[in-house]
Amino acid sequence: MFDKKIVQLTNSEVGHTLNTGQVFSANNEWIVFDHRNNDGDIKITGSIGIVNTKTGEERTIYKTTNQTAHGPGVGAASFSPVTDRVIFIQGIRNADAQKPYDFTRRTGVAIDIDKPGQPIFMDARSLDKPYTIGALRGGTHAHSWSGDGEMISYTYNDYVIEQLAKTDARVKDLRTIGLMFPKKVVVANLANLENNDGEMFSVLAATVVENPVAGSNEIDKAFDECWIGKDGYIKADGTRQRKAIAFQGNVKNANGETITEIFVSDIADDLTQSNFNDNAAGTATTRPAVPSQITQRRVTFMANLSQSLGKGAKGPRFWLRSSADGSRIFFLSEDDKGIVQAYSVSSNALNGGEIKQVTNNDFSIASPINISPDGLYLSYIADQSVFITAISSGISQRLTPKYQAPEKLNGAVVWSNDGSKIAYNRYVKSENGVFLQVFLLTK
Repeated sequence: MFDKKIVQLTNSEVGHTLNTGQVFSANNEWIVFDHRNNDGDIKITGSIGIVNTKTGEERTIYKTTNQTAHGPGVGAASFSPVTDRVIFIQGIRNADAQKPYDFTRRTGVAIDIDKPGQPIFMDARSLDKPYTIGALRGGTHAHSWSGDGEMISYTYNDYVIEQLAKTDARVKDLRTIGLMFPKKVVVANLANLENNDGEMFSVLAATVVENPVAGSNEIDKAFDECWIGKDGYIKADGTRQRKAIAFQGNVKNANGETITEIFVSDIADDLTQSNFNDNAAGTATTRPAVPSQITQRRVTFMANLSQSLGKGAKGPRFWLRSSADGSRIFFLSEDDKGIVQAYSVSSNALNGGEIKQVTNNDFSIASPINISPDGLYLSYIADQSVFITAISSGISQRLTPKYQAPEKLNGAVVWSNDGSKIAYNRYVKSENGVFLQVFLLTK
């Protein structure tokens, strides 16, 4: 499928960390990255770059203006599928030793690549009462564009609830997911650098509770989501659900153990035209409520299974993925030998749909996964090589040699929008150190 000719695309002696998906521009001319050299270094990373897939030209398109060891920090950049705009995490602008970059102190900032250095704050943020409908009070993270580029999903932690949890043992800082759509949100008191207006209107999309009932569908964490299909999926009744998000949710099994299951939030077509009540903004003691136009349902019931899948979704940190037609949701779990494999389940499943094993390797998948645009192949890192697996047959192909430290592979293996290229990260040693570079495989 690929000619196995490996091209090192970047060469500058800085980090070039690719996000877990959506790193190619709409026309596949550019790849976006941040300048981290290690995964956990967003707090100390101050710039976003792009590289041309044909010439290898590198450009820095954004730098923070007051970067310190405490933040703001930038990272995890992804391209819109329809415009030359990227979105990435940025810490709150007044980050310092007392209030550093953190889960509840970050937001989504965008750059149009023809206007470098001009930040666009996407999700509004306000910590002032009364809380603003459409704005958030915490931190968004791991932003992902819907197939049509109209909406952006994210994971979320709420600052107000985080602070309350420090004094009230009944309250916990729980991760959840949300989405934003184009609609300007203006907040008060912009002199406070904790606050910012937003180009988009934000709502939460998953309900989490502090103490899930064992054996129920309640969850205390929603995370690492994906949009289902480029244009949603076909429901059992033959109608199209145009917007839906699949996400991982932590439930308690009958024994009270935490198990990660797959959930879906179906989004009503009229969400963007709806009016929202004050509950959507949250209160001093409650996180923002999920609007009635979003319906949460559980897709898998692995906690009820006795075989290895009874452990639930499991493996290295990964984001769910969907086929382009939206029919299947892909995730990781362990097989009976304890090897991490890829699995899929129908997006329509209501009461524990059939789970299909996709890979059958002798070694574990060691990275996030991605699906080719034509829906035929799965890409990932395993055994320190880039692999693809044919989804229909389960036949896997090693595309690169097995690398050894310090020149090891890192992160996700990401397809171009036309499926003709694969981008991935590998550490490269030079006289001045070991730097994370971008590599390409081309058909």
